[in-house]
Amino acid sequence: MPQMAPLSWLNLFIFFIVIYMLFNVMNYFMLIYNNKNIKKENKNKNILWKW
Repeated sequence: MPQMAPLSWLNLFIFFIVIYMLFNVMNYFMLIYNNKNIKKENKNKNILWKW
């Protein structure tokens, strides 16, 4: 089995790091967007507390 050149390892490393960063950024902004929607829904609802 032929071995990969060091440049190929560097390209793979950079590729996977970029994919990892994109995944994390997308999750972060999706979480912020969901939290804003939840807060809007809570503001629109009148909660009647029954103790």
